[in-house]
Amino acid sequence: MATVEVSFTALPAHVRTARLVATAVARRSGVADDLLEEVRLAVGEACSRAVEAHRRHCPGEPVRIALTDSDGRFEVEVSDTGNPQGFGLAVIAELADDVQISETPTGTTIRMSWPSAGLRP
Repeated sequence: MATVEVSFTALPAHVRTARLVATAVARRSGVADDLLEEVRLAVGEACSRAVEAHRRHCPGEPVRIALTDSDGRFEVEVSDTGNPQGFGLAVIAELADDVQISETPTGTTIRMSWPSAGLRP
């Protein structure tokens, strides 16, 4: 299992960087080319959601993403500590192959995944 972790200041400009990193790691993990746009859009939506939550509730806290390739799946986990209920989740659910959302009093974690061919050398 290979994991790339990124954290960034809750600024909208950093969402683009998160999308670029996610797309590059997805490509390297063997996600099919026709799914890369879905990865890019889903990660952008999840990160935009997290940035908005942080800007409202905890602007000093970084947004965190983890990109993992394991057992034929490419998984992206976006964690925030702001917890806006429901915002953008329907769009993400349509873009990702599998979506799991965990909401707690301290924040929300969105786990999205797509099939992959495994990490390329």
